[in-house]
Amino acid sequence: MTRLPGMGVVLTAEFHAEVSNLGRFPSGDHLAAASGLAPAIQQSGKVRYLRRATGGNRRLKRIFYQAAFCALTSDPASKAFYARKRKEGKTHQQAVIALARRRINVLHSMLHSHRAYDPSYAAAE
Repeated sequence: MTRLPGMGVVLTAEFHAEVSNLGRFPSGDHLAAASGLAPAIQQSGKVRYLRRATGGNRRLKRIFYQAAFCALTSDPASKAFYARKRKEGKTHQQAVIALARRRINVLHSMLHSHRAYDPSYAAAE
């Protein structure tokens, strides 16, 4: 897991300590919701919209946010995604959170398929 850019030895150890059993999360979406990085649905009557989640595991959220922030300096794919979000008008924090959310799916896929990170595979999608 330390092959994922931004996930060093310390963040990997913290992730394993917080998650312990990845089987609790059948998909990356479940892991994102548990960490508070997935948008929450707010609804009242017929009005329905997405809002920023305020709950979730703060330690997991910090791990993913910090890993995404570190990846900005080392991973060209992360830099490109961040730059695209900034061009869309997102603030720095919103762009890093979007990157963290995207990387949760990559990390979940890596752990379930027992494969190392391959940046050329991500670029092919």
